[in-house]
Amino acid sequence: MPTPSSSPTSASRAAAARWLALQRRVALRPESAAEVLRRASSAESPPAELDARPGPRDHADALRLERSGARLLPMGHPDYPPRLARLPDAPAVLTVAGARPLASARCIAIVGSRAATRAGLRMARRLAGDFARAGAVVVSGLARGIDAAAHEGALDAGGATFAVQACGLEQVYPAAHRALARRIEEAGARLTEFPFGTPALPHHFPLRNRLISGLCEAVVVVEARRRSGTGVTARHAADQGVDVFAVPGPVDSPAHAGALSLLRDGAGIVLEAADVLSALRPPLELPAEPTVDEGPARNAPRAPLSAAAERVLRLLSAGPLTRDELARRLGGEADAVALPILELELAGRIEEERDGRLRRTGGGT
Repeated sequence: MPTPSSSPTSASRAAAARWLALQRRVALRPESAAEVLRRASSAESPPAELDARPGPRDHADALRLERSGARLLPMGHPDYPPRLARLPDAPAVLTVAGARPLASARCIAIVGSRAATRAGLRMARRLAGDFARAGAVVVSGLARGIDAAAHEGALDAGGATFAVQACGLEQVYPAAHRALARRIEEAGARLTEFPFGTPALPHHFPLRNRLISGLCEAVVVVEARRRSGTGVTARHAADQGVDVFAVPGPVDSPAHAGALSLLRDGAGIVLEAADVLSALRPPLELPAEPTVDEGPARNAPRAPLSAAAERVLRLLSAGPLTRDELARRLGGEADAVALPILELELAGRIEEERDGRLRRTGGGT
């Protein structure tokens, strides 16, 4: 018999309307239907005891779903993610845009601050690209900052990514990410438990965050303030038995306070993708680097630094500093460090954060 995501028929559309009616009724209290659905024998229609009687809006949404090419995944459907199905508050229904299968994906979440530093964005992209190259699907929430960088990093590496939304599927929040959302659908999927027409309201995001962690084998935090939605995702992960990892940062930086707190409480430390990939069960591995000659520019030795630049680089090994702080520690004026700083910036060895402090990049010693 057809499932709600099969080719369009009046029967499958009617079943979809019943599932959409249930979704509308329980989206904000998913635990009220989860246990009943776990006992159900099929996903063709909601169990009678859930009393999912569709109204005109649900029938209209079923047609809208059909015409959009999106999918409906009720609990019990073959592509419903098994990691979500085990949650006590598993969503009754997911609506999904994008053809990438959910159930078989090995997922790693990358989450973090919307107001991320350039270093944080670069780290998120690098980790996401490496996870994608190792065969994992990168999961995040389509927000500004770290979320967007994670999605982009996976896509730019030729991999897949899932975006979990806190609103109806027909919307993209923030609207500035519409182009990114289209790329995600082409290589992965956008998904939500919220009915069509649901806006992105503040109390929806904690519910969204439990799905980000619940889909995944690991959650990686890249930059987070002490109180943030990222911390909510990490707490969901801990409650769900999902491993939490965090990228360290300067102890006096508010942008890293949340991640450092997680590390203090026992989260795994992440310096590179292998720290997470090797902890999965079974582990994933990055593919071997190409052995072909990739040209003289790639293989050229790094140009030696001046003695002054080497001194600045050593001082920055302990953490970011301002130009004035560097000058004081070197016993001179700010002008005295201008040239070695420029030398290091041109060599890609340091960069300036938004607060004006200079920090070493991951470009080696």
